[in-house]
Amino acid sequence: MATTTLAPRAGTARRSWVLDWLTTVDHKKIGILYILNSFLFFFAAGILALLIRSELMVPGMQFLDEATYNQAFTMHGTIMIFLFIVPVLAGFANYIVPLMIGAPDMAFPRINALSFWLLPLGGGLIFSGYLFGGAAAEGWTGYAPLSNGRYAPGVGTDLWLIGLTLVGTASILGSVNFIATIFKMRAPGMTLFRMPIFVWTMLVTATLILLATPVLTAGLIALFIDRNYGGSFFDPTTGGNPILWQHIFWFFGHPEVYIVILPAMGVVSEILPVFSRKPLFGYRAFVYATIGIGLLSFSVWAHHMFTTGQVFLPFFAFMTALIAVPTGVKMFNWMATMWRGSISLTTPMLFALGFISMFLIGGISGVMLSSPPIDFHLQDTYFVVAHLHYVFFGGSVFGVFAATYFWFPKMTGRRLNEGLGKVHFWIHFIGFNLAFFPMHALGISGMPRRIADYSPDAGFTFWNIVSTTGAFMIAVSVLPFLVNVVATLINGERVGDDPWEANTLEWATTSPPPPYNFDTLPPVRSERPVFDLRHKHDAVHGMTVAEPQVPEGGEA
Repeated sequence: MATTTLAPRAGTARRSWVLDWLTTVDHKKIGILYILNSFLFFFAAGILALLIRSELMVPGMQFLDEATYNQAFTMHGTIMIFLFIVPVLAGFANYIVPLMIGAPDMAFPRINALSFWLLPLGGGLIFSGYLFGGAAAEGWTGYAPLSNGRYAPGVGTDLWLIGLTLVGTASILGSVNFIATIFKMRAPGMTLFRMPIFVWTMLVTATLILLATPVLTAGLIALFIDRNYGGSFFDPTTGGNPILWQHIFWFFGHPEVYIVILPAMGVVSEILPVFSRKPLFGYRAFVYATIGIGLLSFSVWAHHMFTTGQVFLPFFAFMTALIAVPTGVKMFNWMATMWRGSISLTTPMLFALGFISMFLIGGISGVMLSSPPIDFHLQDTYFVVAHLHYVFFGGSVFGVFAATYFWFPKMTGRRLNEGLGKVHFWIHFIGFNLAFFPMHALGISGMPRRIADYSPDAGFTFWNIVSTTGAFMIAVSVLPFLVNVVATLINGERVGDDPWEANTLEWATTSPPPPYNFDTLPPVRSERPVFDLRHKHDAVHGMTVAEPQVPEGGEA
């Protein structure tokens, strides 16, 4: 095949790598920027979590006052959900989805860059409240009237509202880009039902973002008007309704649960077949279950509001239990995929198995909370905190680390050290369960969430000591991960283009891929084109996507 080498024009200086990364519109570099930015916020949120758990370890105010504590748990929840889990999974999708569908880039590269750069700007605004008298302190849900000007004076909450609006705008722009890319830029032969499951989960996730995030944005703007311009949307003293905020927030907030969990489910669905040496069991059932979760997610928001007395309990209880059905389909499909497979317990596989087991526990406690009588007892207790973390942390964060270990060779050409990876997993897994499983017992015993202190004779001390110990184990587990990443980038094991012998199209190109992604594409005849190529020896039928060959003696 004829190739052309493009040299810099005479008299043109090469751009520095810093400027190149700051101005890039390459989806792969933007994906890496997403991931790096998200992990920086993850470490910041983790420090806040250690402060919270240290304060709650024993009764009495240790080193934080109540105002500082309220700011810490508000910022922890905000950062983890809006500035880590959602963006980091979007970062992996930015890098991987175009490769998986055989596209050269995202549909709108400049909008892709804009959607990223809004994130550090929004996050910086949210954090900047600490520079102006204190950050937001009314909880990451921003419940009215706690968030109005009377109970939350100062600019911290205003900066929180503006920052979240920018972050939401970034998500909306990104979702438009993903939908356009997936529908319009697939390689020849890649029909919808030949797309990898990760692409399907990102398509449904992008649709959820596009439908749910504008609702939250409208609520944020209305709350900003209430605080600064005399509005009366949520203030009951001026004719507003604080329950309206809960409807708006949770109409976004429960689809948000699936916005953060569906991409992680997609990651696990790509990893399990590779390390079980079997195709994914029930591919079409998995797709339909993903679509079903997306549809049902808009009918369950009011289970967060059972104790308000303002919602129809039977309907939302039934719909909340019903959404467990498509999730259960996925669980059984994952089990069937591994059944009698040749399983390799690599680090990506361990984190995938950790995701399944931890998300299962979170799902079971969620079904329990779908029952109004149980919810009445457990509402706003640490049982709900345990449920939330088993879904978000046990689910999404385990999925993030699985994706990191699985696709790191594709992004860098080097494989992370397996020994350090397994040390990371086991400390992380044990620490996670020590940190959050005791919260179920605390909640059943009646410990309320969002409190800075508790009575010495309440019976909460032992489990809080265990929980805090687990939180510090999670922090320790990050150290071998960081050492692994740095050491691998400096002098890690170089691997081939497809070190895992995987199935999907991103492994058909070099590691890392060239700027244009592919020289040639294998024929796409199933949802596993690289597997087909490897085992059916179809390389001679590869489809050229680079420039056409030049005939001998002809002109280019």
